[in-house]
Amino acid sequence: MTESIMSKAATMEIPINSNGDTGTLTEDDSLEQAANLQWSLDEKVGSSRGTRDLQQVMVSGPNLNETSIVSGGYGGTAEGIIPTSSIKGPAVHYNAEFNKRIPVEGLGPNMHHSSSSSSLTADEVTRGVAVEKLETVKKWGYNTYKCTKQMISERFGRGSRTVDLELEAQIEVLRDTKKKYENMLRLARALTNHFYNMVQTQHALGDTFADLSQKSPELRDEFGYNAETQKLLCKNGETLLGAVNFFVSSINTLVNKTMDDTLMTIKMYENARLEFDAYRSDLEELSLGPRDAVAMVRIEAAQQQYHVHKEKYERLRSDVIIKLKFLEENKVKVMHKQLLLFHNAISAYFAGNQQQLEQTLKQFNIKLRPPGADQPSWLEEQ
Repeated sequence: MTESIMSKAATMEIPINSNGDTGTLTEDDSLEQAANLQWSLDEKVGSSRGTRDLQQVMVSGPNLNETSIVSGGYGGTAEGIIPTSSIKGPAVHYNAEFNKRIPVEGLGPNMHHSSSSSSLTADEVTRGVAVEKLETVKKWGYNTYKCTKQMISERFGRGSRTVDLELEAQIEVLRDTKKKYENMLRLARALTNHFYNMVQTQHALGDTFADLSQKSPELRDEFGYNAETQKLLCKNGETLLGAVNFFVSSINTLVNKTMDDTLMTIKMYENARLEFDAYRSDLEELSLGPRDAVAMVRIEAAQQQYHVHKEKYERLRSDVIIKLKFLEENKVKVMHKQLLLFHNAISAYFAGNQQQLEQTLKQFNIKLRPPGADQPSWLEEQ
């Protein structure tokens, strides 16, 4: 009995009208009858036997690819049978509950064609980028190999190098000068820090003297003029600090910006010189070899690379010469002004000449910040 019911459920037919749409399902719809019978059978027989029967139905049921749609009623003729494999058009899902066909978007042939075209274009772009990167890495590796080989040959005395004695002497002088100026800058900063601490101590000592002059009537005069002296020294010290800070700032700009810029150009020049010598040595080796067709092609390519790196080397060499000249002129001009400022400010301070100290700052256009200028106001803190 179970097998007959399952075979009937497996061979159900869906009535359709002339337009191809399914008709209204009746209350004794075959699908609902099969489901209700299967449910009651499961309750009576038990879960284990119901599972075996369901598995048997799934095995013995029809293949969905071979299912046909019959236009007549149950038990009708075979006329109007439409194999589902022959139906073409946009894909649809059949919703048995609402008796509707739901089209599936995005599955048409145009969508497949556009997606495949876009994927091919993306693959071509990706492949082009990968090839370009590969070529860049290849050139970089070849150039690095040649430069490393040239550097090792020079270090062991086997290879020749291009030497400009006058320019290299100027470069060595610049590097030695930079080391000495860095030491001078370090000492000037240390002097500034120590002097700043001394000024702060004088300021605190002057406040203490002033407070004691108010609380000690018998020593009011002595504490009073010591307080005035410390305040005057503190004021002159702040003026001197402004001059010394300007001196330190100018030296820092000269050492860590102007000189560093020139040394960076020198480094580029030295790298260009190494590349030039590497390709020059390669061209010389090829010139001493055989002169067959393959060798001539390699010699021609080596000559092109030699001329390219020679132009680069000569251009950077000219840049280094110009920058060294301008650096020397700028160094002399800056140091002349800063050394004069430092000397006049220090001399006026320790001589106790407040007017000369203030005149020195005006001469070099140095403006002092008022006390507490670095601290934000209460409005800015809100």
